[in-house]
This record gives sequence, C-alpha cells and structure tokens, in this order.
Amino acid sequence: MTTAAQRMLVRIRELAPAITARAAGIEANRAVPADLMDALRSIGVFRIFVPQSHGGLELALPEALEIIGTLARIDGSIGWISMIGSGSALFASLLPKESYEEFYKDGPDVIIAGSAVPLGTAEQVDGGWLVNGRWPFASGCMHAGWILGLCIMTSGGKPLPGAAGERSTLIKGFLSPASGWQIEDTWHVIGLKGTGSHHIALKDTIVPDAHFFEIAGGKPCLPGPLYQAVSSIIPILHGAIAVGIAEGALDDLLQLANTGWKQLRGTVPVRDSEIFQGELGRISADITAARAFFESQAASLWRHALAGTLKDGGLATQATQTAIWLATTCLRATDACFALGGSSALYENSPLQRRLRDLRTAAQHGVVQQRNYVAAGKWLLDSSAAAPKVSA
Repeated sequence: MTTAAQRMLVRIRELAPAITARAAGIEANRAVPADLMDALRSIGVFRIFVPQSHGGLELALPEALEIIGTLARIDGSIGWISMIGSGSALFASLLPKESYEEFYKDGPDVIIAGSAVPLGTAEQVDGGWLVNGRWPFASGCMHAGWILGLCIMTSGGKPLPGAAGERSTLIKGFLSPASGWQIEDTWHVIGLKGTGSHHIALKDTIVPDAHFFEIAGGKPCLPGPLYQAVSSIIPILHGAIAVGIAEGALDDLLQLANTGWKQLRGTVPVRDSEIFQGELGRISADITAARAFFESQAASLWRHALAGTLKDGGLATQATQTAIWLATTCLRATDACFALGGSSALYENSPLQRRLRDLRTAAQHGVVQQRNYVAAGKWLLDSSAAAPKVSA
C-alpha cells in the first residue's frame, strides 16, 4: 500500500471516534454535518479517483476500496457519501477534455452527487440541450459542487436512437453545477439516513453539449488505468460498502459481548455460551469469505486495468455478480449479528440496529438487485456455447 493511502487510513481512524459519537445526530438530521464533510475533504477522500495530473491521489483500485470500506465500517452513511462523492469522479473522466479541465479548475476536492436513473429528457436546442427532469436518490446532493443526471436524448420531441439503432434509445449522462438544481426534501427512509439522498430536479435548463457524456460507449479523456471502463468498476464500490458495514456489525457485537452482558435467563455471560460462540464463529466465517471474495475481485479488476483489458462486458458482468453476492451475504451476516444482540439491539442507541438498516437499504440499490444475476447467467451460457468442444 502506498504511503498516501496509509496516511489516509491513519487519519480516518483518528476521526472515527468523532463520527461514532455523532451517529445519532447524523441520522436525526438526515445529513452529514458540514464540518465532518470538511474533515473528509481535508483527508483527501474525494480525490482518491482524481488523476495526479489534476492534483488528485489516483490511488490503485484496491487502495481506494480500502478507504471506502474503512469509512463504511465506522458508519454506513459516511461510507456511502464517500463512495458516491469520490466514485462519481470516474464518470467525470468521460467528459470531453475541455470540460474536464473546467470541472477541476479550482482543485481536486470536487464533491459530485447525482442519480443514475434516466428520468430526465434533454431536447436538442441552440446552444446545447434543454433539460427537464426529476431524479431520486441523489446521495450527498446537499454538499455537492456538481450534480450528475441521466437523460433520454430527444430531437423534435422524439427520442434519438441509441447504438443499437431504432430498437434502442440514446441515453447520456451530464454534469451541471449544483447551484442550478432544486433539492426536494424527500429522504425519509429506514437506513443510510445520513446520506441526504433527496430527489433533485431541473426545469427548462440549457446544458451545453460539452457537459454530456456517454456511459456505455464513452471514451475517457484521461490515460490512467482507472478510467478505461467505469461500468466495470462501479459495482465493486458497492461491495466495499457491504463488507465494511458487515465488519462494523461484527465489531459492535464483539464489543457488546465483551461487556459481560447476559441474556435473559442466561446462566453465564454470552461470551461464555457455546451457542453464542458457535453462531459468532459462523458469522465471522461468512464475513471473512465475503472479504476474501471482495479482495480477489478487486485485485483482478485492477490487474485488468493495468493490462489495458478492463473494457470487457464479461468483466462488468462479473463485477456486478460479485457485488450482488457480497450484498446478500453481508446482509445475512449483519442480520445474524442483530439477532445475537437480543432485545437490547432493538433500541435506537444500539449500533447493531443501525448497521442492519443501513445494509438493508444499501442492498436495495439497483446495482446489487438479484435480477442482475440474469446477465451473469446469460454470459455463462454464451461463454460455454462459444467455447471449443473437448472430445472424450
């Protein structure tokens, strides 16, 4: 691990007690306080994917994921905000070069929020595109400098065809200054409450063509290995969140057990109960397996990035498959931690209930939905059909 990444991890761990002490306030306010956001910015969290040529850290993928996972282990909302605010910089690399230069002209600590749901329209007009839309789940929008949205591109009121011709619709992403967006106070949810993932809206706003980019077929304006294939990297960011929260839940359970806590009618403290010990061992095995799979996939993606082979549909599918499995496995382990916490875990001052709610919410994200396993199954079938037959 590089010195820069090690230094960041030290500073994050030093900040951990302050985050933990304010967890209840973060939930109640449904946002991360400005001073904590400033602390994360000063540590360099929002520049981990920004190129060194523009003042960023441009960390190796496994190092960047370790930063995100460590923050999620401390607090789910802090980890999520950090993932979105830093990871969205990968999308910015798909902008034209001149737009990218404008984007980072004031330095690398740009916080990006946005929504990856194509619920806007962009009508072709003189000077660019007339954008209208309302998007959900814009995590971190209250602290963002720029906001990202996805639009169906239209001309004369009719959708423009995508790469597959008339059978598809052209969808592009765009970035626009946060000051021009309307934020609607809609984030009243069960978990990841502190992310402030409100609805955002634009009405009759002209966005220059140079602020739009293609996601699937977009070409990066940067040469580094991180920027070759955004779609192959984004899913594993979600994996870092899942593993981090699950590890945090296990930390909380161990801390509770080591207080000498007894269950109702228990004859010994739970730490001396073989039933508790057995369940704890099983949970630990699940989380250890999740971390091993996560690290293996992160290392594989990074090897492909360094080799220039990351832009591969199969790798993006595998990354998504991994993220789904990690979310499912880590949620199961976190639920088991909550169950072992007994009735004390029900109270709002218990971190175990917050971990469970946060991971349940993270596992609802579209990237890690079970339906995405379909693409993995199809890829396996197509790969096996194309493979040369081996005679007996």
